[in-house]
Amino acid sequence: MAALQRACSSLKNARVPRLTRALTDKIELGDRPTVGDHPPRSFEDWSELQLKRAEVGTLIDIFSDYGSNRRQENAYRLRDLVRRPVPNATVSSLLAAGAHLGHSTSRMNPNFVPYAYGVRANSTIIDLDHTVPLLRRAANLVRSVAFEGGQILFVGTRPDLRTIVKSAAGRIGKQGYYVSDRWIPGTLTNAPELFTLAVANETDARPDLVILLNPLSNITCIRECALAHVPTIGIIDSDADPRIVMYPIPANDESPQTAEIVAGILSIAGREGLALRMEDDVREDEMAQNAMDDEFWDELEQEQQKPEDFEENPADQRYQAAHGQPEGQPAGQHFDY
Repeated sequence: MAALQRACSSLKNARVPRLTRALTDKIELGDRPTVGDHPPRSFEDWSELQLKRAEVGTLIDIFSDYGSNRRQENAYRLRDLVRRPVPNATVSSLLAAGAHLGHSTSRMNPNFVPYAYGVRANSTIIDLDHTVPLLRRAANLVRSVAFEGGQILFVGTRPDLRTIVKSAAGRIGKQGYYVSDRWIPGTLTNAPELFTLAVANETDARPDLVILLNPLSNITCIRECALAHVPTIGIIDSDADPRIVMYPIPANDESPQTAEIVAGILSIAGREGLALRMEDDVREDEMAQNAMDDEFWDELEQEQQKPEDFEENPADQRYQAAHGQPEGQPAGQHFDY
């Protein structure tokens, strides 16, 4: 309110149209569109009301270049990271999500030292300059696996990760799966005893890639993936050994916002791989169709050219055998029929 009053006072002294200067003398925020103290009743009142609306429009046009342009559709909401995840990772987005906050220095794993930026208030600060390229490498892997038709499994067993893994698996479609409650031991290493032998033989329950959002709580899953030779991607905090997974992503594993960013980026990469696979299938179908069309037109052209060994009509062959010449060709002698 004070800023607008200062702007109106400065507008009085400036060289602006008389219409706008008159508006600054009498406009008040919150007034209803009235003429004086009563609603418009006569033609003159309606004319004055239209004039006032024109004055307000002129003032809005003058101040439209200043202030915020935030609207409901572009306003930030916490659920946007789940519904509209970002396709690429940046240091600023990870920093805003708290991905750089590690555990206490007394709990830091010695093998995590290459990914540590420093220490502040006895807490390890994770170097996000290492996180971004490793996250992009993991995204390229997910894109390649999805392109080849592989099955991708998201694992997040904390209550705040259930919605995240479900949304991430849904973006990949039929190739995406998720585990949100608890990893059942023996899912990969003892499937015949767990699902019966018939189901284990008929159904291939082994994923081609496993993404863990809280790997320390799913060490059993990591061990089974290692025994089954399944590659793994995991968010590794400062208290974990980066070597427990094949493709580590150093970040804060206790931050739901960080998990939303990582899962969103990886799921979007998988969806891009599916799109590339569909484009490749369409391109192969077009090439096969073009080859069939070329073959058809080549055969048609060969038929039109009529080569020397072309088989004649049987009626023509009988006529030529009886008269010694093809039908329609001028004869050297005349035959009476």
